[in-house]
Amino acid sequence: MEIWIVFTIAAAALQTLRFMLQKVLQGAGLSSGGATFARFLFAAPVACAVAAGSLWQAGLAIPVPPAGFWGFILVGGAAQIVATFLTVSLFALRNFAVGVAFTKTETVQVALFSAIVLGEPVSAFGWVAIGVGLIGVLLLSRSPGAGAGFIGRPVVYGVLAGGLFGISAVGYRGATLELAALPFFPRAVMALAAATVLQSIGMALWLAWREPGEFTRVLARWRRTVLVGITGVFGSMGWFAAFSLQNAAYVRAVGQVEIVFTLLASALFFRERLKLREGAGIALVVGSLLLIVLALG
Repeated sequence: MEIWIVFTIAAAALQTLRFMLQKVLQGAGLSSGGATFARFLFAAPVACAVAAGSLWQAGLAIPVPPAGFWGFILVGGAAQIVATFLTVSLFALRNFAVGVAFTKTETVQVALFSAIVLGEPVSAFGWVAIGVGLIGVLLLSRSPGAGAGFIGRPVVYGVLAGGLFGISAVGYRGATLELAALPFFPRAVMALAAATVLQSIGMALWLAWREPGEFTRVLARWRRTVLVGITGVFGSMGWFAAFSLQNAAYVRAVGQVEIVFTLLASALFFRERLKLREGAGIALVVGSLLLIVLALG
């Protein structure tokens, strides 16, 4: 098994654990913004320490990243913040597994963004896979209530979060390519450190402006919020390492193993049950992602 696949599977498992923790945090007095901020606040110092350690171990001086690196980091970091915020908000609208399944349209969208931004085109077979995924999303988007509209907030939040996660993936892949002179792991953790520091600053300013007092609540619950940061940063290391070795479309396609972890979490920890239609929709989304893997192969 190629090492980027190992990094991707590990990252998917840790991301599922992080979303579980964020769902619990939202039910423990933190807003969506506070639960999102916890994702970055405690991750930044860990990422910086690992980046410094990796450069020291490799005997490398701290490089001066080019302007393109910072452009990719800013776009990717901002997109990830909003996508994480939307994903946490989703948990209040639908159950855990279905909420995360909506974001799986990310892989469909990242294939498009990769083609446009990084010159990674989608084949005809890939477009068939995209169609299968869209059918699955439509099945998942129906509200459970009688007479409810076919398209509602859950699908809007989920598809938008997926698109923003896709932009984030392409941005981070681009950032690691800007540091091509470095070995793959220092490239990955340098990009991660830069992203998490900027995200922490941005989220702190946002909370001070829009949610006064939430910063203090996050710190007051540090024994629980720190777990979100730790799982988040190590999961991100896996994603960034994979991005430094392989294109974003491949990485995100393989990363859809996360939906399997999510279903297990939903059933075992949150005692949530899926309707047959929702299960069929998730199956179609996962099937489309497998087809994308074949298309990219």
